[in-house]
Amino acid sequence: MTSDHGADHDGPGFDAVLRSYRLRAKLTQDELAARAGVGVRTVRDLERGRASRPQRTTVELLAAALGLAGADRLAFLAAARGQQSGIAAPARYVRLPPAGDLIGRDGDVAELHARLSQPRDDGPRGITLVGLAGVGKTSLALTVAHRVAPAYPGGVAGIVVTDGSTAGEVLGGVAAVFGVGRPDDLAPRFAGRSALLLLDAVERASEAVAEALSRLLGQHPTLRFLATGRHPVGLPTERVWPVAPLVAPPAEAGPTLADVAGYPAVALFLDRLARVRDTPVEPDEVAPLSALVRRLGGLPIALELAAARGRVLTVAEILDRYGDRVLDLSGRPAPGGVVSVRDAVAASYRLLPVDEQRALHRLATFRNRWSLDLAEAVIGDGLSTDAVHLLDRLLELGLLSARGARAFRFRLLDVVGDYALERAAAGGDLQAARRRHAEVMADLAQGTAPELKGAHLAEAAARLDDVAGDLGAALTFAAREEPHTALRIAAALPRWWRFRGRDVTGRQWLRRLLADPRTADADPGVRAWAKVGLAQLALEHGSGAEEIGSAEAALADFEKLDEVSGQLTAHTQLAALWMTNRGYDRARQHGAAALELARTSGRIRDMAVAENNLTWHEIRQGDLAAARVRLAQVDRLASRCGEHRLRAVAVANLAEVERLDGRFDEAARLGRDAIVELEEVGDPGHRRRVLATVGLALADGGRLEEAAAVLAELRPAGTMGHADGPAGMSGHGDGPAAIVEAAVSLWRGEEKRAAECFAAAAEAYDGGHDPRDTVEALVGLVRSTPDQERRREAVARLRELCRSGGITLLPRERTLLGADVTREIEAEE
Repeated sequence: MTSDHGADHDGPGFDAVLRSYRLRAKLTQDELAARAGVGVRTVRDLERGRASRPQRTTVELLAAALGLAGADRLAFLAAARGQQSGIAAPARYVRLPPAGDLIGRDGDVAELHARLSQPRDDGPRGITLVGLAGVGKTSLALTVAHRVAPAYPGGVAGIVVTDGSTAGEVLGGVAAVFGVGRPDDLAPRFAGRSALLLLDAVERASEAVAEALSRLLGQHPTLRFLATGRHPVGLPTERVWPVAPLVAPPAEAGPTLADVAGYPAVALFLDRLARVRDTPVEPDEVAPLSALVRRLGGLPIALELAAARGRVLTVAEILDRYGDRVLDLSGRPAPGGVVSVRDAVAASYRLLPVDEQRALHRLATFRNRWSLDLAEAVIGDGLSTDAVHLLDRLLELGLLSARGARAFRFRLLDVVGDYALERAAAGGDLQAARRRHAEVMADLAQGTAPELKGAHLAEAAARLDDVAGDLGAALTFAAREEPHTALRIAAALPRWWRFRGRDVTGRQWLRRLLADPRTADADPGVRAWAKVGLAQLALEHGSGAEEIGSAEAALADFEKLDEVSGQLTAHTQLAALWMTNRGYDRARQHGAAALELARTSGRIRDMAVAENNLTWHEIRQGDLAAARVRLAQVDRLASRCGEHRLRAVAVANLAEVERLDGRFDEAARLGRDAIVELEEVGDPGHRRRVLATVGLALADGGRLEEAAAVLAELRPAGTMGHADGPAGMSGHGDGPAAIVEAAVSLWRGEEKRAAECFAAAAEAYDGGHDPRDTVEALVGLVRSTPDQERRREAVARLRELCRSGGITLLPRERTLLGADVTREIEAEE
């Protein structure tokens, strides 16, 4: 073993140095004297410190007899020169190599310094830094050891553990670096003073180190240790300190070098890159630089090996060549034996038993961070490994990172995951691991799907957001290898896809999987949910008419299966689909069927949804009183089931009803209340439509300044939200802003501007879920335009809309249009 951990710095006198090198060479004083050709008494006197002026020739002979070379020889000669010149040993005893530069570990250094500088009764007897080879454990340990040296008057010294060392050899090495001949001499050497021992690479002889440390700590109460290794020593007095890779910039970091240079992983890469090339990083290299250090996982050995390629490659070229094969990065053989990133990971991987390696293969299939529950699920019953024990073990080895306080989320280091998948493929275990991962994701999606509505929608969607990458990976794999599992995943996700604006992608997945002949014999219920989900997503981007057949087929399937939830969903979707296709009577039939089914099955929330959706049909037929009754029912039912979001939607719809009935102040008040409530329950998507209701109510009530303020909020493009079904209150495009501006312009006497805005609103609303929006815009256009031809065209469109949609003009609209135009429109109904 290497007992001195490198060259001496502020070390002991020549007597201790000679003794330590002789013991390391396993020579007696007689044997050393014989080899050197000097008298044995000379050796004895030198080791006892009695010879104050050793001759240069004698020192040279002893160095040759001990076989010293390089740094050892220089240290030996320097110690002799110090003795010859009569220089006394310094009071502070530190025998360690220089710490070197350390980048990005300020937090670790500060905390370790604080812990090791505390009185022994308040701190651990020892701390072991654990982690992958090349993560920077030794550099961190040396920096900390030098930093805390003033707190240890008994001295700070270190050894590097070598393969196959025995406990006796470890003890002998410790004695030598503290300047005594035997371990038993350490007690008088310390003399009750605190001392710190650094042990590097303890995994090379873990049992011997554990035995030696146990003895040393038991005999010397003032001794502490700081160790490094790929796994802990295993002592009860030990504090394990995982050394994580350096922090890399997130994907959303800024585009300039100043934005990313402060991240430790970038700082280390730039430092090492500057050693091999003279030119600074160019602006177009910043983006690939950030991507590269993220892909390298912040692992120092990987960063250094990649930066070394900067001699011949640009940063972008390094990313292109090694971004997908980080494990292949290698360099010249190092003293520790690590020559590549693969070697570094393999050394820790081999510490795991076979079952834990197989469990690691399965954990490596995760793309995002994962919970303990997901870890237990993906490991499964087929392996004897306990998930809690395994995660603790992986954290202990520095292969895993954990975040969170009350609920931890875990992630394998990128290079560890890459290596585990590589080993899984080599051992024929990869397909089974990916299959298990896909099954777990299918179970998660199906378990979350029922919560993707109502009060739990936002929370459930966020849970799926957390595993979005895993859902995508599982779906891609299963569509190729396990189509039944893929269909389970896709059939559970339409509400989430819709909520996150991924309706086109989701519809493509469902179409592909339903058309796959291998899913023809899949669970009928799963296929039915996939069909109704297909219709739901098609409706979202204006292709609902294409999927009416899918929704009707799903309804028939659910009826055969006697699945009430499915029937309710299918009826609600068909009501929305028929509205889009201008089959308003069919839409009302499905809405009424959903209400009746909800009543007979005692489903309060579904009753509230159905009542809310049927409100539009009452407005369509001009029965505002009936609309109020339905909305009162929605409020009562939603209160009973704690559905605050649906209550807020009902308030928004009631504001619209009051506006249509000419009660403008009440409409504005209710609309503002609804906006606050919708934002409180996490549904700000309705804000734009409700703002339009408030703006129109204010304008029509003559409160123009307030209406103009609402218009200023409406002008930026916004996203539209939807209730669980066709509430009939939703606009789209720029319709809301255009119609409010039209109303404000009309009240200001700017009739030409008002006509242009009403026309723009009519175009924006045309073809949407609610033809009444278009009717209102056309009524405004007829009222405001001086162009008779344009007026005739608007009246013709109104007549057709009222006829095809079964829409009855409201009293206020008849008044605005005038008796003659009203008769013209209603005569054609």
